[in-house]
Amino acid sequence: MEIALKIVLILFSIGLILVVLLQRGKSAGLSGAISGGAEHLFGKTKARGMDLFLQRATIVLAVGFFVLSLVVAYVVQN
Repeated sequence: MEIALKIVLILFSIGLILVVLLQRGKSAGLSGAISGGAEHLFGKTKARGMDLFLQRATIVLAVGFFVLSLVVAYVVQN
């Protein structure tokens, strides 16, 4: 049981890393301020669905990672 939980925890951590790396970075710096203003003015609908999916996947994987970490810590301790 302990090994299975650790494997699932590793899968959650790899999934969380991949989802975070796939997300689009927030506009930062001077070039981001210029292009970010244009995106707000003209709208940014191209990748909106994918961004929303990645945000939700990040939340689910982060909560799962946190809960699994607590469970694995409890199982290992006992």
